[in-house]
Amino acid sequence: MSNNTQLTSTKEYIISGCTVADGDALAANNLPAFWADPHFRLNWPNRTLEYHVIQIAKRFPNNLLTGRETKRHLKAVHPDTGRIVGYVRWILPAGFDASVWPEAVTPAVSEDDEAFFRRLASTADWSSGDTTDEPISPVQKAENEILSKKTYIRKGIATQLVASGLREAKKIGLDVYVTAFRPGVGLYRRLGFRIEKELVLDDSEEGGPGEVYRALMTYAIAS
Repeated sequence: MSNNTQLTSTKEYIISGCTVADGDALAANNLPAFWADPHFRLNWPNRTLEYHVIQIAKRFPNNLLTGRETKRHLKAVHPDTGRIVGYVRWILPAGFDASVWPEAVTPAVSEDDEAFFRRLASTADWSSGDTTDEPISPVQKAENEILSKKTYIRKGIATQLVASGLREAKKIGLDVYVTAFRPGVGLYRRLGFRIEKELVLDDSEEGGPGEVYRALMTYAIAS
């Protein structure tokens, strides 16, 4: 499969699969979106965004290569600059046909390169924070993985990324589950998702802003 396989394009952005070469650019794009959430920053005290981006960049290639049977990765690229301006990760159910949606599977690398990326990931400073890579609820995609820099956040990138995944979900007959932060709820509703459960927690005792909101939302396809 070509590393440049294009899935979807519009006048503004190109939606395509990710490669290990995208690691640095994806880290630089994704982390500011996480860092804007005060609750997320509680996991990483006494470090700067810039430092954390460097650590994430060390882990990204290995993360793209693990779980290739179930993980599907998409990026949004600005057609004029070639810069990555958005990212989304989808997760198929365990045991599902691993051959579906091959365009969004990170291309394999040599055994030597794979070993190199594992070693590189192990050098990342992950001494504080939540080290799990798994979502906290049974979801196939987490909203906080739809990531874009503030410069582009209101230019439809998230909508394009989600819509591209929904088109594939319809092809293979899978319902879609997302865990949405409050700012993302409106986007999902416009695309046809419904709220199944809302969770509001208080993180003020940990030094957070107080309210932590998440919504479990679904998009029914298989039924």
